[in-house]
Amino acid sequence: MRQTWVRVREWLERMPLSLIQLAMRIGVGAVFFKAGLLKYNSWEFTVKLFEDEYQVPLLDPTVAARIAMIQELTIPILLFLGLATRVATVPLLGMIAVIQTFVYPNAWTEHLVWASMLVFLLTRGPGTLSMDYLVGRRQYGANATTAVRHRA
Repeated sequence: MRQTWVRVREWLERMPLSLIQLAMRIGVGAVFFKAGLLKYNSWEFTVKLFEDEYQVPLLDPTVAARIAMIQELTIPILLFLGLATRVATVPLLGMIAVIQTFVYPNAWTEHLVWASMLVFLLTRGPGTLSMDYLVGRRQYGANATTAVRHRA
């Protein structure tokens, strides 16, 4: 029985990390992109939500709604492509912090999942199935994996 578990664990450990990183990029990116599309498609309702329910401090509700929509429609595309991935995670982490603090403080479990994926991508990079990897490979040659890991 122990040998079976060891074999299963070894088999699971052979899964390429880049597939997991790609799934993380798509998964968390899709959440934000869908939210951006919803804001765009029902703009008046979105502004009303920012006025009445979300109440983000220091920003006019229309400005806050526009910033959120633009970020949610653009940054996920970077995640999907794996382009400037580490940079792209920072504003999304900021959005999660604002949402958690001011909008939906009881949704911390969802926010923790999203933030965990983004922190993993921030600290470990997007993986080899990404534009960042291809750019790094072209820029740094055969040592792309090491170069991308240290510089991306």
